[in-house]
Amino acid sequence: LIIISSYTANLAAFLTVERMVSPIESAEDLAKQTEIAYGTLDAGSTKEFFRRSKIAVFEKMWSYMKAADPSVFVKTTDEGVMRVRKSKGKYAYLLESTMNEYIEQRKPCDTMKVGGNLDSKGYGIATPKGSPLRNPVNLAVLKLNEQGLLDKLKNKWWYDKGECGSGGGDSKDKTSALSLSNVAGVFYILIGGLGLAMLVALVEFCYKSRTESRRMKVSTARAAAATAAQAFHCSALDSGASAPYTELQSYGLYANNTVKI
Repeated sequence: LIIISSYTANLAAFLTVERMVSPIESAEDLAKQTEIAYGTLDAGSTKEFFRRSKIAVFEKMWSYMKAADPSVFVKTTDEGVMRVRKSKGKYAYLLESTMNEYIEQRKPCDTMKVGGNLDSKGYGIATPKGSPLRNPVNLAVLKLNEQGLLDKLKNKWWYDKGECGSGGGDSKDKTSALSLSNVAGVFYILIGGLGLAMLVALVEFCYKSRTESRRMKVSTARAAAATAAQAFHCSALDSGASAPYTELQSYGLYANNTVKI
């Protein structure tokens, strides 16, 4: 009962802490706070998205990013990811979801994607104007998409070959697991209790053996052997088994337990 109660308490505390890890769950959460800085690649589609957006939330975010000092823009994606890792949760890097999910699955596994996508865009393969490759490439891409091969390739290279375990997507879609380390205290208490019980039993056994040796005027070792034999004999009788011989320490002699004295 104590172990179950302790496990339940640890589980509740663990899940509560996990829910508090990410205070930002959407662009709205990011826009209405100033403690966590956020920025984008200095020249890229994400920056252009915020610059051209007419949505109030994104306009507010763009105004903040333009006025931020020091600058929240970075020259490369690697620089942005490194800035996130060094900021200790005080900087968020906004980038394309595909790259975000890929980085999330790379060591040292200390970044995560938060919230849903802000926009939806597609990428295409460019060909020269009037190129005969245009239609075959279009048909090939459509066929791969309809057959689900593009999704299979993404899962293979993003998640199956990922370095941070299976999964992906938004942080809120991931299930927190309670590991052994989170409930180790319960087992430490159990092991400590067993050790204490064995120590008490040993002290009690030694005390009883010493008392019996004085009463019977025999050595402590012989009294200990007699006490142990009596304990095993009683255990055998309780289980219904017949014991061959035992020392009747009250009389200091040997007898078969089937003989009435």
